[in-house]
Amino acid sequence: MLVAGASLSLITPLAAQASDVVNIEEMNSYARSQTKSSRLDSNTFINEVSEDIANLKGRVDSLEVRQNNFEAGGFSDTTTLDGKVVFTTGALSYDGSGSDTVSNEAALFQYMWQGNLNTSFTGDDNLYVRLKTGNAGSWTKDKDHGTYLSSAKGNSNVIKVDKIWYQFPVGEKNTVFVGPMIENYYMHGTTPSIYKPVLKAFTLGGNGAAYGASTSQGAGWIYKADNGFAISSNFTSKSMGTKKVYDTATDADGNEITLSTYSYANTGILTDETQTAWATQVGLTKDQYAISAIVNQKSAGWGDSYFSTARGDDRNSDDSTNIGLRAWWRPSETGTAIPEVSFGYDTSSLDGYDDDDTTNAYFVGLTWKDTFNADDRIGVAFGQPQQNEGEDEDAFMWEAYYGFKVNDSVTVTPAIFGASNANGTDGEDYTGAVIETQFKF
Repeated sequence: MLVAGASLSLITPLAAQASDVVNIEEMNSYARSQTKSSRLDSNTFINEVSEDIANLKGRVDSLEVRQNNFEAGGFSDTTTLDGKVVFTTGALSYDGSGSDTVSNEAALFQYMWQGNLNTSFTGDDNLYVRLKTGNAGSWTKDKDHGTYLSSAKGNSNVIKVDKIWYQFPVGEKNTVFVGPMIENYYMHGTTPSIYKPVLKAFTLGGNGAAYGASTSQGAGWIYKADNGFAISSNFTSKSMGTKKVYDTATDADGNEITLSTYSYANTGILTDETQTAWATQVGLTKDQYAISAIVNQKSAGWGDSYFSTARGDDRNSDDSTNIGLRAWWRPSETGTAIPEVSFGYDTSSLDGYDDDDTTNAYFVGLTWKDTFNADDRIGVAFGQPQQNEGEDEDAFMWEAYYGFKVNDSVTVTPAIFGASNANGTDGEDYTGAVIETQFKF
């Protein structure tokens, strides 16, 4: 039927012609006119599409303006931000009969927020700024008894700059650090410990005399060879404006004693009156192990109390020489009964004093990974805090925890910890427990 209809439409004009000759050109012309009437008008189509494109372009331009306005008040493409939030709930129980008590045995619920800003201007350098705040208090910030938590920060809910420094390469194997708020251990070439602690006392393979630090102004240098060898040297200096300098005298036995009278002295970077730490580390790192040694010269009574008894931390206003040995090893596979092992040993002596002014400390940390689930972690650590050789009681600290990942960003870690003869006091024992939830972003 369609063919017949089309044929009739062609025959009709022919019949209207009063000629015996079929004009083929007229037939073609008629057919073309009919076909053209059914075609899409390209000009009309282009005009309509162009109008739509113009509308879309206007919308895109508007979005670009908004994006530019947003970026003008945001980060540049050279700066990244990451961070974490830690919720901590826990309690402490004082178990001993010593004369001292832990500052507060209260149960608590607190938080810590940390943001890390990293900016590179050349692709190889880095300007690091750490912002931090929290509401930690009570025993979670107690240095004297070793209950200070690694996650604790007490800024009274005010965000403050916690660290800031700039590092840049010199050649292919050297890195230089300089900053107004930095600590020694960030400027070392060999990682002293791979144990991840709950208590701050157990950081760095024992946070005592050799690796103990304080956020200060400083500078440093690291050299790393291709074979894993590294050497580093750095200093930090606690410039505090003015400080009291107590007068000294000599007693009848020829010993120097400190008097109650004093004068004020101005302090500055690397001055005699300023507490300064100059640390040099040598180490070797391979895929499954590392060993290192550090010598840390500290002046003007610099002491470290996170992993120490009261007497072990006592430096008066004197200089000290602090030596630390560190080593760690890990198995080739996780998920087995064989743990990662971190070990630390410190010895410290006050310059010009006898053996009674020598302190020692040791640390052992064990870590099992992927034991029950992927990315979980079991940690056990113990050790003797820095204590004077003349002390009668041996202090001992320990912790144990299990950390498991809820997802890539959330980790929950229940932990228990404790000590005997804490702070070097006979019978001063305690036990604590916390649950920490970490959110990474």
